Amino acid sequence: MITLNADEARVLGVLIEKATTTPEQYPLSLNAAVSGCNQKNNRDPVLTMSEDHVFDALESLREKQLVARITQAGARVHKYKHTAGETLQLRSGDLALLAELLLRGPQTLGELRGRAARMHPMQTLDEAKEYIRGLTERPEPLIKEIPPAPGTRAMRYVQLLSADLHPQDLMAKVADTPAAMQGGTIGATELAARVEALEQDVARLSGALRSLAASLDLPDPLGPSSSGS
Repeated sequence: MITLNADEARVLGVLIEKATTTPEQYPLSLNAAVSGCNQKNNRDPVLTMSEDHVFDALESLREKQLVARITQAGARVHKYKHTAGETLQLRSGDLALLAELLLRGPQTLGELRGRAARMHPMQTLDEAKEYIRGLTERPEPLIKEIPPAPGTRAMRYVQLLSADLHPQDLMAKVADTPAAMQGGTIGATELAARVEALEQDVARLSGALRSLAASLDLPDPLGPSSSGS
């Protein structure tokens, strides 16, 4: 199965989105791709990707046959379009859902239908569910169902092309802990173990965030590291 890093996932999501939402500007130049990756609406998380990072992601996606470079007569710059539909054998509705998950992370069925409809019409939840079923039941699934967000009941879906793009383990543990405590089924030892696991997850995620900021030449988003307590 094809796998993507965070930069590739953002760039591919942008190309799929722009192909339908701004067709007059598509295929995208490198500058347009950078702008799409860094826009502040319909993105989670909001990023600041450099031109070099976007270019490297585009070239890597070309090697994976998910992007094609277009040379237009008289044009002074190359342009890029996605070929995910052909390579992954996806319909336009499939692509719309996949792009939303790449660009915004885990979402419920209702959220996906509402947001993906700007790229492909989805009149009902049942129609969106059919597309989701196709993506989850492939020999190599592209999305999977995950537990609801804390305080909610609706199941969510997450894409699998870039499995670590929006970490879910921490949220799942946070969601589980109150329910277990309310039912009186968790003891002090287990609670302590869960707290320790959560602290380890927070430390790992903080480290990943700092590494991402450093790779983009950004200041430490969490401030100076604590030296211990």
